[in-house]
Amino acid sequence: MKLHSALLTAVFAAIAVVAPAQAAEKLKFAHVYETTEPYHAQALWAADEIKKRTDGRYEIEVFPASSLGKETDINQGLSLGTIDIIYTGNLFAGKSFGPLSIAGAPFMFRDLDHWKAYAKSDLFKELAGGYKDATGHQIIATTYYGSRHATSNKPLNTPADMKDLKIRVPNAPLYMMFPKAVGANPTPLAFAEVYLALQQGVVDAQENPLPTIKAKKFYEVQKYINLTGHIRDSLLTIAGGPLWNRLSDADKAIFSAVFAEAAARASGDIENAENNLASWFEEQGVIVNRVDVTPFRNATMKLHNGPDATWSKKTYDQLQAIK
Repeated sequence: MKLHSALLTAVFAAIAVVAPAQAAEKLKFAHVYETTEPYHAQALWAADEIKKRTDGRYEIEVFPASSLGKETDINQGLSLGTIDIIYTGNLFAGKSFGPLSIAGAPFMFRDLDHWKAYAKSDLFKELAGGYKDATGHQIIATTYYGSRHATSNKPLNTPADMKDLKIRVPNAPLYMMFPKAVGANPTPLAFAEVYLALQQGVVDAQENPLPTIKAKKFYEVQKYINLTGHIRDSLLTIAGGPLWNRLSDADKAIFSAVFAEAAARASGDIENAENNLASWFEEQGVIVNRVDVTPFRNATMKLHNGPDATWSKKTYDQLQAIK
């Protein structure tokens, strides 16, 4: 009997030695931003960190620069389960749950401190919960994207200067609110197509934060950067429902903590870049036009609770009351 037990022990030990380690689950993280941008650097950091903290059970491959599709495509990929994690704007996520779009609307935030307070608020948690109820997807972090400014080949000092201006905007309806408010002609185009469209005169202008204008080299084909600051924008890090639902509670905590830290690091990088890039652009020969935003703001705020609003007046008042 003792000999039989010893033999069994030896057999199980041998099996344990030769049995392969559990294979890592491979995940896809997609976004539309360049490899030179902080969002991508922090996505790579998060991928490495999650591999470490889960003892190699998850390996995340990051696909930048629209390599898995346009922003609309990667949002669809979450639902199909072909993409596991994405960066996306509030207005793209807001196509599935309208109230979430309020954070991407023009002149919605008074300043950066107002946005930071919103990002930590109960209102944001409530809206993220509504998005999850509508889609099954989990918002796990929000990253400061920057203040969006209009570039052009002429100065834009007043709303009248933007009348009939053909300005590229992302393909989400609320990006059209600011151009419509000032009489411009908003033209949706995929991010990857913007440089060529500007270069060939298909559009006259575009709008993005300073770090993005640099990363995408839009300053090479536009003479003016007009500091309209019309949207205090942010990116959502979203885990698709198929992934989130199969994670254990412990792994959900790891993913949430890692991506929150990555978001904080990228947000800090963007804030620092915004503080320094105006002078850099001027060194490149671009005219940085420091405009009075008051008339632009006044024209746009009239539309905040108009027919294009996808949020309730209650939600709007809650956001405005955040300090």
